[in-house]
Amino acid sequence: MSDFVSSGWAWYVAALVVAGLLYCAFVLIGAARHKVIYDAQGNVDKTTGHVWDGDLQELNNPLPRWWLMLFIITLVFAVAYFFFYPGLGIYQGSLKWSATGQLQNEIARAKLEQDKIFGQFAGKSHEELASDPAAMAIGQRLFLNNCAACHGSDAKGSKSFPNLTDGDWLHGGSPEKIVETIAQGRQGQMPPLAAAVGSPEEVRQVAHHVLSLSGSGHNPVLAAQGREKFKAVCAACHGADGKGNQAIGAPNLTDKIWLHGWGEEAIVRAINNGIVNVMPAQSPRLSDDQIKVVASYVWGLSNTTKVADAK
Repeated sequence: MSDFVSSGWAWYVAALVVAGLLYCAFVLIGAARHKVIYDAQGNVDKTTGHVWDGDLQELNNPLPRWWLMLFIITLVFAVAYFFFYPGLGIYQGSLKWSATGQLQNEIARAKLEQDKIFGQFAGKSHEELASDPAAMAIGQRLFLNNCAACHGSDAKGSKSFPNLTDGDWLHGGSPEKIVETIAQGRQGQMPPLAAAVGSPEEVRQVAHHVLSLSGSGHNPVLAAQGREKFKAVCAACHGADGKGNQAIGAPNLTDKIWLHGWGEEAIVRAINNGIVNVMPAQSPRLSDDQIKVVASYVWGLSNTTKVADAK
């Protein structure tokens, strides 16, 4: 691979470019020097002398003047371009332009414009931002561009993607926790627990006990039989009362909010197979100012009363 990054290839490219320009100049000079051909009687012969099919002759008319001038302008432009811009191998051009440099300049200009926009929100609390129409308009746009693919344009989520409008939070719903979640991302994992729970029937019993915690439809006999297994296997994360643990992202099983599906079949599947959910960190894509604004927007979705009071 070292052959492809050596200076020899740069010289090769430069030679091809220069040869191409010289050839174009040679052709133009040849076209400009139009030769007048005379026949045997001394008359001007406007053909090349080539004849096909008995009487089909190739004419030898010169190029129109405007067409020839257009070719010359094109050639001059090409020479000027290669003088000012990179194109001749390793020659960088007199302007020292590069795509990387242009990108960096555009990023710097965009950063200045972004700082002007978000500067007006500096020093404001999340509650104040959530009641600021201008900030929320920007927050909504950031949400739609970066979060709606998973959580939906209305932020109500779908199966395996949390609803951000209902006040139920796996890791906490304070503005600070939302900022942490957006910036660092989250990885939730429930390991497969079938082996720890026991037989398939015992797994069913635990599933019905889980349903009973939220008052959902269940078999009371199976639920009572699964209570002790739940305490022995599941309570370490979800708590003995099933109300979860936000410190580790264990969901509350008593609130009738089912992130991965409701019913005996869905719960049995979760116990047998486990669940892995990942929210990627957004800090590589969003600045601190952008994260603060979009976090305020998300917080406001489930705290409409507090936002209304702040106004």
